[in-house]
Amino acid sequence: MLFSRVKKMASLSLRFTLFSTAAFLILCIFTEATPHHPEFILTLVNNCPFTVWPAIQPNSGHAVLERGGFALNTLTHHSFPAPAQHWSGRIWARTGCSYNHGHFSCATGDCGGRLECNGLGGSSPATLAQFSLHHGHNDLSSYAVSLVDGFNVPMTVTPHEGKGLCPVVGCRASLLATCPDRLQVRSPPGHGPVVACKSGCEAFGTDELCCRNHYNSPQTCRASSFSEFFKHACPATFTYAHDSPSLMHECSSPRELKIIFCH
Repeated sequence: MLFSRVKKMASLSLRFTLFSTAAFLILCIFTEATPHHPEFILTLVNNCPFTVWPAIQPNSGHAVLERGGFALNTLTHHSFPAPAQHWSGRIWARTGCSYNHGHFSCATGDCGGRLECNGLGGSSPATLAQFSLHHGHNDLSSYAVSLVDGFNVPMTVTPHEGKGLCPVVGCRASLLATCPDRLQVRSPPGHGPVVACKSGCEAFGTDELCCRNHYNSPQTCRASSFSEFFKHACPATFTYAHDSPSLMHECSSPRELKIIFCH
């Protein structure tokens, strides 16, 4: 009787061991067959000696990230997961922001008087970082820095652990001190310090400088003396509407993209 019970227990133990081993092997095979996609991080870094208020605007049909804006104190950073699916949009810094009589506003990059832009665009001039994440067959992330809408703070985009063409791009120079008089934006207007530098299009509004109508093609939209001011200081940026498409870089599967203000 006792021998029979022991025999049954040994049989059950063997079956359990075989089942556990089989389950483990199946799990291993499934894990091997399932590609691992590490989390993709966006990090905003403020190296400026003052607070900036980053703003994030998605392109139409894409999700608003981090409610579209927040404060970022000097020498701090803010990281968050990038969308797992295709996303495109832009990021910029707002400067000189304050609350007055319960109203929030910024000297540059203001998005309708809101702390959280929630999908709204910003006022120019402002340095822009443009992105298209998770596209193509090789999980490409494209990025560029644009001065087409003018300049307010130095900004670079730095990829980490990507494959392919993954350079650091952007504008490290502070152009406020050298901005031509006709492009300067002062706050308060007229007598305050220079807080931003307009594009030629914003300053003068001509079709030629804005690449509108007859000038809206790669053949007729050309660099101007104003865009050349930006290009000379920051060659790795877009400076007019039909500037070289090669400035939009494509990096395969980066682990992180750092957007650094005042790099």
